[in-house]
Amino acid sequence: MSKNLSAVASTEFDSEVKQAYQGGSKLRDTVTHRGNVTGGTYTFRAVGKGLANQKPSQGLVTPMDISHSEQACVLQDWIAPEYTDIFDDAEVNFSEQQELAEAIASALGRREDQLIIDAASAASAGGAVAAGGTGLTAAKVITSSKHFNDAGVPTEDRTAPISAAGLEDLLNEDKATSFDYQQVRALIDGQINTGFGFTWKVIESRDEGGIPKSGATRTSTFYHKRAIGLATGIGPRTEVNYVAERTSWLANGLLKANAVARDTAGLVDVAYDE
Repeated sequence: MSKNLSAVASTEFDSEVKQAYQGGSKLRDTVTHRGNVTGGTYTFRAVGKGLANQKPSQGLVTPMDISHSEQACVLQDWIAPEYTDIFDDAEVNFSEQQELAEAIASALGRREDQLIIDAASAASAGGAVAAGGTGLTAAKVITSSKHFNDAGVPTEDRTAPISAAGLEDLLNEDKATSFDYQQVRALIDGQINTGFGFTWKVIESRDEGGIPKSGATRTSTFYHKRAIGLATGIGPRTEVNYVAERTSWLANGLLKANAVARDTAGLVDVAYDE
């Protein structure tokens, strides 16, 4: 086996991983993202609300005393390595290279999604909708929307990560699919993309954990974009090294990232039975 790997092949592989990663991560664009973080911790800052007050003629102004809070996000190191012999020549077989790039990118994308899901689930949400012995219903979604509205959460950029079973429950409800309730296209592909003011993200069963489930009850945390912060120091990057002991190339995907809840008012826990 040749120990020489062209810089062109390595760069092309890294580019393919990044491209596939951008398309495979479902939740990155739904949260507040800070990239190129230096060091092991990134501190998100949040500014509280102010209250306008009256000023008497020629009197002193009264400061609103707006509160400021910080949320420390400690980055974690994740890798997605795989030994392979596809790099045994400078001329790399394209199809095999692409398949490996997609596998590494998908693993990193799922891990990043899980960091976001875990951060949202671990926080004390500003609202909660009980399972009540039923699946995911339109009534539950409407109630979660009420929590957001009452907290003054902006109507745009609301995301609802749900399970496949939760989506099935919604598809069986007229309120979720009828044009009388939702301005969406006919659900030809069997999926709801938006509805009730939320963007739906279906999270499949995953080895990483997916949406938390206890017994028969699944709990999805709906959130606003500003309520969750994602910080990445390396996201993602690849390296390819020759390992003489294995006479193989080790292709590795690296991710240094973590997520944290920034504003619990922008979180609602929605429980449903499956």
